[in-house]
Amino acid sequence: MTLETIILAAGKGTRMKSDLPKVLHKVGGKPMLQHVINAAKRAGSSREVVVIGAGAELVMQTISGVEFVMQEEQLGTGHAVLSAKKNFEQSDGTVLILCGDTPLLTGELLQKFTAAHESSNCAATVLTAEMPDATGYGRVIREADGTFKKIVEEKDATDLEKKIREVNAGVYCFDVKKLFDALAKVKNDNAQGEYYLPDTLTILKGAGETIGVFTAKYADETIGINSRVQLAAADRVFRMKKNHELMDAGVTIIDPNTTFIDCDVQIGKDTTIRPNTYIEGDTTIGTDCEIGPDIRFTDMKVGNKVKAQFSYCHEAEICDGVTLGPYVHIRPGTTIGADVKIGNFVEIKNSNIGKGSKLPHLQYIGDTDMGSNVNIGCGTVTCNYDGKEKFRTKIGDNAFIGCNTNLVAPVNVGDGAYIGAGSTITKDVPKNNLAIARARQTNIEVWKDKRK
Repeated sequence: MTLETIILAAGKGTRMKSDLPKVLHKVGGKPMLQHVINAAKRAGSSREVVVIGAGAELVMQTISGVEFVMQEEQLGTGHAVLSAKKNFEQSDGTVLILCGDTPLLTGELLQKFTAAHESSNCAATVLTAEMPDATGYGRVIREADGTFKKIVEEKDATDLEKKIREVNAGVYCFDVKKLFDALAKVKNDNAQGEYYLPDTLTILKGAGETIGVFTAKYADETIGINSRVQLAAADRVFRMKKNHELMDAGVTIIDPNTTFIDCDVQIGKDTTIRPNTYIEGDTTIGTDCEIGPDIRFTDMKVGNKVKAQFSYCHEAEICDGVTLGPYVHIRPGTTIGADVKIGNFVEIKNSNIGKGSKLPHLQYIGDTDMGSNVNIGCGTVTCNYDGKEKFRTKIGDNAFIGCNTNLVAPVNVGDGAYIGAGSTITKDVPKNNLAIARARQTNIEVWKDKRK
């Protein structure tokens, strides 16, 4: 049977107190809405229709691979689903309805939920959860025999009903045709003056249809986000789950509570992650590495047997066997070749560093193509910017650059060349040459310090 999905993402999220639409706030490094879309796809959804309203343009710029429907006025969840009616005129099967602010939903849970619905011949099935604190959620009211009776929103609930801990998770499966027939009969005679989607369940039940109930095993997976506090709580849950998955796959994480790894990060076995480490975006790390403490990797490709500490690296590549840090900044467009050693207080930008080269301390290397087995002395700077344009520096294999050297680009240093300490190089240095570019020292015996 065909499974299609409607995702409700039109709300402004006023409690977030943000100019960013609520569903675009990130959990585990990815917008909440994208998590929900991914979960639907993993559950077998063939099409996702996202109902948008507040911040619609930004949502459409951020999210791709779905259909968008505009809800011009936010008049409740029932009204939001009705906004998508035209998109389902040709549909005949099951429609899964989700909220865009439930980022911990998993494909596994939704797969079990939709399978239970489709095997039950129910007109609709609602996902519920047992919450320790049900404040803010619609309560699920059951008949004496345990079957579904109705859902009561908190603002319409009696004091007795508010004591119920089984809540509506805001996730439903419907026979698509019966859904839109029932929506046409929903009224807004409630405390909010809104058209509630759960009222369709009562309408269908009144028409003699069977309503199923499926209770999630883990209530955390159904949590909806309405505030920054809840966002942080969801992020903690997500990241701890990610850490556990990596540890189960053979990664050592010394302190999961101080290790923050985004959802799409991949790390090879026997790699050790030390505390206060942030691994973000589209980052892959190989096997047998030692990462941290105090590392931030963003959109990085990292090889095997890499050792890195106290560094920030983003949009770059670090090959096998590199030693990095402390206090290193690797900037976008950089490739660090195998077995390179980079020491303290080094910044490298848009450069290629050849295999086995050494940059031990206090260097700025920008827009540079460096060969293999090059030794860069302390305090070396590639001067790549003349105030208007950027230029490249080229350094050949086995070159030796003395301490406190300025390489003024564009300039080429040949294979095996030596540069004397304290030189400012403005012309090419041929292969195997020694270059010295500094003023001759003069000692003045008789002089007077004018400051005294």
